[in-house]
Amino acid sequence: MGDIPLGWLLAVVLLLLVVAAVEWKRREATTELQRTHQLFEVSLEINSTILKQDLLKKIMDTASLVTDAEASSVILVDPETGDLFFEVALGEKGDEIREIRLTMGEGIAGWVAQTGESVKIDDASRDSRWSSKVANRVDYPTRSLMCVPVTSKGAIIGVLQVLNKRNGKHFSDKDLRLLQSIASPTAVSLENAMLYDALEKSLRALSDTVAAKERMESELRIARDIQMGFLPRGVSSRRSVPIQMGGLGELQAEELDVEAVAAGEVSLLSEEQQEIPAKVRSVIRPAREVGGDFYDYFTLDSSKLFFTLGDVSDKGIPAALFMAVTMTLIKGKMTPDMTPGQLLTEVNNELYKDESAMFATIFCGVLDMQTGKLEYSDGGHCTPYIIRSNGAVEPLRGIKGVPLGVMDDRIYADNTVMLEAGETIVLYTDGITEAEDSQLRQYGTARLYDVLGGKLAAEGESGLSVQELMERILNDVDQFTNGALQSDDIAMLLIEHNRIG
Repeated sequence: MGDIPLGWLLAVVLLLLVVAAVEWKRREATTELQRTHQLFEVSLEINSTILKQDLLKKIMDTASLVTDAEASSVILVDPETGDLFFEVALGEKGDEIREIRLTMGEGIAGWVAQTGESVKIDDASRDSRWSSKVANRVDYPTRSLMCVPVTSKGAIIGVLQVLNKRNGKHFSDKDLRLLQSIASPTAVSLENAMLYDALEKSLRALSDTVAAKERMESELRIARDIQMGFLPRGVSSRRSVPIQMGGLGELQAEELDVEAVAAGEVSLLSEEQQEIPAKVRSVIRPAREVGGDFYDYFTLDSSKLFFTLGDVSDKGIPAALFMAVTMTLIKGKMTPDMTPGQLLTEVNNELYKDESAMFATIFCGVLDMQTGKLEYSDGGHCTPYIIRSNGAVEPLRGIKGVPLGVMDDRIYADNTVMLEAGETIVLYTDGITEAEDSQLRQYGTARLYDVLGGKLAAEGESGLSVQELMERILNDVDQFTNGALQSDDIAMLLIEHNRIG
């Protein structure tokens, strides 16, 4: 064989170069396709869950896998403090790692979060930005690392970090670009997961609040039932438990109106109309589930009827407790030979406490149904009215004392007035006279006087039964307030005297 011409040699070399270039391009295209496919799979993997904890674990596992790193972490930025923290940390010392917080700019992760720049470091211990806070806690040597920001809508919400290339190698620029490519879909998924996590926490908090509210409402309903159990359902002897018809059988029986209870109003309504020596009507409307207004009535002997109505200074549970103590003391201490003034004096001595800010206005009386004599004592309560047989309305004035529980060693005075057959005593709390409409105007005593019959008597109209009168007062108050929120408890006690014998 002769020598190969130079031209042929050049042609062969050129051909080899072209083949090599084509092969290099093919390999580059294959690598890029593999990288694209890998990122696509990473994106699918990351977007396969909306749960924050699961997502963070997937991100960490995926980042370690695609960069061939020994470990990885996602460090989030606390939007309230600006600190960086580990939401998820794996391994035996995961709990210790979760306790670590880095200030913005602290360590390499803090620097990346502050500047928004990615870093690739071959020897972390020699980098001036290196912080050993985490490494010392977990006793894990860090050689090489890469750290990239996780950005959403222009704000850095965390950093993605991988540690130690396997087999002692260093991370390449290609690895850094790959980690940056992972951080992009991570940001969107992470923000969605954080929003979902916040929604879940809000729903759990709402559920807990609703459950607590339902428990409280249930407890308040029980407290209301207990409180209403203190109130009489009919005229009884003082010792009757439970309260039923007592020794004075001719007094009118009463029953609890169940529909009124459900509507937020407890009324004691007549069971039937009969010829009786006394008719008692009472109503209470707490402004809340439980309140501080109270009343009681019971017989002392065959001819004497004791009655009382009061108003505790506060509302809600504290008022209900004070009311319960007051009613217990009244029922326990009142005897047939005791006057109303003596009763209030003894009850006040029991209730008064130096540190207590609670008190109760109260009116109590003893009606002798044979003679019509009414003996009463007033502890700073709203002035009651008497509706005379001719329809005239008179304020039941007398010597007033201070409310119960305000001052100790107080002597409460007794007052006396005579009632004729058919005359009515009207007791009420300031929830009636101070009821407000939407303009904060109060109902007032003038309107109450007119409804009780002062205006009607002047016009020659009278003769309402105690039941009709009680309903008329409530209806007039409701018309005046016209749906405005009830600001105070409402209670009334009406007693019509009809002489025995």
